[in-house]
Amino acid sequence: MGRSMEQKTEICRVENLYDLNETIARDLFDGVTYPWEVLPHISDFIRRLGPTLDPEIYEQRGEDIWIAKSAEIAPTAYINGPVIICPNATVRHCAFIRSSAIVGEGATVGNSTELKNVILFNRVEVPHYNYVGDSVLGFRAHLGAGAITSNIKADRKNLVVREGDLVHETGLRKFGAMLGDHVEVGCNSVLNPGSVVGPWTNIYPLSMVRGVIPGHSIYKNKNEIVIKREDASES
Repeated sequence: MGRSMEQKTEICRVENLYDLNETIARDLFDGVTYPWEVLPHISDFIRRLGPTLDPEIYEQRGEDIWIAKSAEIAPTAYINGPVIICPNATVRHCAFIRSSAIVGEGATVGNSTELKNVILFNRVEVPHYNYVGDSVLGFRAHLGAGAITSNIKADRKNLVVREGDLVHETGLRKFGAMLGDHVEVGCNSVLNPGSVVGPWTNIYPLSMVRGVIPGHSIYKNKNEIVIKREDASES
């Protein structure tokens, strides 16, 4: 039997997108309704959290940069604080972490991947030529090679998220994508500014995604979104 086309009310709410047990940034989401609300506060949160981290697990490597001793950091990676890189994460050759990034436990930041003002939950993979800016990627979310989050509109106006009859005025000029847990994004896809993708959703390669995409679905194009079978998405 397939899933009903009816989704949880308000896909965009934090509790409908993320398992907050899978991020060191859990406290940042306290009192937050929609995940994009945390974007202006990532830098300050890192600066507060960093000095409290266990020195047996983390070491400070420069101003406002805390890296777990078990993390693998390529010598050619560039890391500019404030940044926290969690245990067993991997940052590969020529990665460019510009600032304000939390890289979760076991996450992978790939060669020539650029991060800026982001939260990667545990075990996120952005492994090849990805740009992730002003975004939150949930537990085990994965971007295929060349997939990017576009984080600013051509007209430079603030982003508005429309979900059915709901209109969310974000007040943000820079806002990439909110990807729920277990989202898979195909190679060379573009997530347009203000995109929200529900958990367990697959995005076809070469897609141009805009707006709010239901969870547990397969996105082929804006006119063809198929809800997965129950036994196919959480196995």
